[in-house]
Amino acid sequence: SMLPELLQKISAVPVSMASDGQSLVPDRVYIVPPRTEISIYNNMIQLLAPVDKSFSLPIDFFFRNLAADRKSRAAAVILSGTGSDGSVGLKDIKDNEGLVLAQSEESAKHDGMPGSARSTGLVDMTLDPEQMPRKLISYFKQPAQAGSKEVDDAPQRGWLQKIFALLRVQVGQDFSFYKTNTIQRRISRRMLLNQIKDYETYLAFLRQDPNELNTLFQELLIGVTSFFRDPESYVVLKNEVFPKVLAELQDDAYFRVWVPGCSTGEEVYSLAIALLECLDAFPGKRISLQIFGTDIDKKAIAKAREGLYPTSIQADVSQERLERFFYREGKAYRIRKDVRDAAIFSVQDVLKDPPFSRLNLLSCRNLLIYLNTEAQKRLLPLFHYTLVPGGIMMLGSSETIGGFNNLFKPLNYTWKIYKRRDVAQHMLDRIEFPTGRQETAPETNSHIKSTHEAKSNLEQVIRNLLLERFAPAAAVIDSQGAIQYIQGKTGKYLELSSGMPTQNILDMAREGLRVELSITMRKAVSSREEIIRQQVKVLGSAGDQAINLHVIPLEKYKGLAGSFLVIFQDVESQTRRTGEQQGGQETDSSEQFKTRVTELEQELQETRESHQSTVEELKSTNEELKSANEELQSSNEELQSTNEELESSKEELQSLNEELHTVNSELQSKVQELSDTQDDINNLLSSTEIAIVFVDNNLKIKRFSRQAAGIISLMDSDVGRPLAHQSTQIQDVDLIQDVRKMLDSLIPVEKEIQTVQDKWYILRIMPYRTRENRIQGAVITFRDIDEQKKAQEGLKQANIQLEQAWYLTRRVFDMHPKPLLVLDEEKHADIANPALENLLHLPASEIEGRDVFDLLSGAQDSDLDSKLEAALQGGQDFESRAFHLKTRQGENTYFVQGSIVREEQEQRPYRILLTLQRPEGA
Repeated sequence: SMLPELLQKISAVPVSMASDGQSLVPDRVYIVPPRTEISIYNNMIQLLAPVDKSFSLPIDFFFRNLAADRKSRAAAVILSGTGSDGSVGLKDIKDNEGLVLAQSEESAKHDGMPGSARSTGLVDMTLDPEQMPRKLISYFKQPAQAGSKEVDDAPQRGWLQKIFALLRVQVGQDFSFYKTNTIQRRISRRMLLNQIKDYETYLAFLRQDPNELNTLFQELLIGVTSFFRDPESYVVLKNEVFPKVLAELQDDAYFRVWVPGCSTGEEVYSLAIALLECLDAFPGKRISLQIFGTDIDKKAIAKAREGLYPTSIQADVSQERLERFFYREGKAYRIRKDVRDAAIFSVQDVLKDPPFSRLNLLSCRNLLIYLNTEAQKRLLPLFHYTLVPGGIMMLGSSETIGGFNNLFKPLNYTWKIYKRRDVAQHMLDRIEFPTGRQETAPETNSHIKSTHEAKSNLEQVIRNLLLERFAPAAAVIDSQGAIQYIQGKTGKYLELSSGMPTQNILDMAREGLRVELSITMRKAVSSREEIIRQQVKVLGSAGDQAINLHVIPLEKYKGLAGSFLVIFQDVESQTRRTGEQQGGQETDSSEQFKTRVTELEQELQETRESHQSTVEELKSTNEELKSANEELQSSNEELQSTNEELESSKEELQSLNEELHTVNSELQSKVQELSDTQDDINNLLSSTEIAIVFVDNNLKIKRFSRQAAGIISLMDSDVGRPLAHQSTQIQDVDLIQDVRKMLDSLIPVEKEIQTVQDKWYILRIMPYRTRENRIQGAVITFRDIDEQKKAQEGLKQANIQLEQAWYLTRRVFDMHPKPLLVLDEEKHADIANPALENLLHLPASEIEGRDVFDLLSGAQDSDLDSKLEAALQGGQDFESRAFHLKTRQGENTYFVQGSIVREEQEQRPYRILLTLQRPEGA
């Protein structure tokens, strides 16, 4: 609350505490009140209480609202500070093409916040605070430069094509399909930051500085994303979409998702989390997740694979999800293994590389808005192709499906969630696959093979059928009359017509047969039953021939479905029989008249039927002619559809190939990482020279160091075998029981053990914990302490010898007849022998620790003090002058002989031995 006053003392700009509803004015510093979050709306300050008072990220909240209010006129400046607040909100600033500055590492006292901002890759410039004002002024001073205006004149766009060419050579990406407005705005920002006013100069600058070209590439991408972006859309997915799709899947099925333009992977992991939460409602189902995240930015994909995010994601991820799907790693959160295993990341250009296929969900959010109309028209049919029937597509809130309503059915208009429509193949627009190759449908080869087998067996099938029934001349046709096979001599019934050769049986039928054959065929096709027409007259070169016409469907014969057998059976005409009877006998005129009438009536009836059939056939022909164009167009579309199917099938194989390549790359990366980790572990185990054995919860061996083989009989082939099956060199210790006891109580076990070779180790048994803090076995270590044990034994023996030497020395000291006194460095009594005790009539307890002159009264009058000082300073043995010593027995004369006891290494006085003697003759 005192910050305004503190800042005002060093600032010429007015500093004040922000108030709710206050309008922003230039050249003023606003301080956010404590325990308050600030927002900007219509250039007015809005103060809000934090939603969660225990945890708040006010800078992220402010940046997001600032970006929404000021758009490209917003600037985010990250100065010295701890934590990661601001690194999420600045993405919104960048997404709206604002400016982002961060303090340099060298000038920041606390580099937590600036470092976290720089790690996003979205910081425009890293500067010292003294350089920032000038850069901010120059950036916003001239916004209306040439780069901010769209160039519509094609000749003037040459500079843009040149930049595209440079980018394609330098980074391998083609930006010609991106919206020109967006590209120009991004290029203009770079020109502003580099203080370049015209495109020609900037083009020259790009050619001279490859780093600027890479920076421009990152600027054009702007991978802005976050966890659970638009949270309401995930609520719709979890409550309305995912449960229905998951319920329809069978056990052991895969739920496949593709997220093109995934940037640093937040959306991929968000979908994985949402799906895992939905799977909780299907405990009995075994469904695997495959979520493919692709992007053209290699750095973003590398970060997505790492799965490490700043603590500021707490603003977007609930505490419950953080605890379940993340774990803390230093000052960041890392994705847990079950979520990471569901995600596969790959570098991919959606406009150039093959797509993924058989998808249940495609989430393409905020990618299409950066692409031009042509690219969108290419991608949407491609997205339809990649989805399974009933698959779901989700677009960004600002994106639409355009004119492809025939391909997708809207499920939720607000969050742009669509369901794939099932449409006829020939109705699909042509799909332009990125590889540009034609495909052969997987079914085509099998279909050709089946057809070939059917044709190869056709002759034998027909022969057998004819032999069983009639054995006359016959032909096999399809429902349209096209001849597929001919048996016997059919010249009396069929002949080639003038004009282009034809295989249609109706065109080849002789006069009299064509109408009857057409009627019979039509009835057989509609009824799917055998139709017989008797006494059909066929006009041939040798006269009329009466036949019975049979048309038989061949539905029940394998490989011949849709075909018909036409049989021509000769019969004797009734007219001929009547004529023969008249020639053999004479009849009267009335009989002849009756016979002739009967014949004429029969012929008239046949004529009527023929006429009716002709009328019906004409009507049918008219309808067929009316629909001829439609049929031709339909055939055209079918041919095109067939081509697309061929193309699609091959593209699917290519897509599967790409998918396998992606998975292979991911696996190779993991294998390399595991190989490096294995090398590190092996080197670590070898360098420690500690015997280590890893076992799982079932006490099966997982790994061991080579030193462990000397204690437990282990070989490489023993990995995976129970530890109890291995013999050990340990004495008097039940290793298996100790390990089980530790796993039950999770209390580490530590004890000294001895092997049969009399070598000593410290046995330590610890729980084996995973990164998720789960117990998955035990770690058994043996630290060699044999040298220490031997040293301890040697020290023990030395102590015993020293004690024995001391005992003997003390016995000699005590048995000496003369009074003896040992002084320490402070000239205090340390040890006295019995002779001195008797002389002074004092016990040892009253002598030890007392000053020498307190004990030897009268000695202070001699030169003993000076001799002791000299001796303590490194002097030699000495002898003092005589002095009078008063005791209970009276006063006697004594002098003192002093001997120096020195330390062996430092050669300095350690103790002084005093011997009291009486002068001769005393």
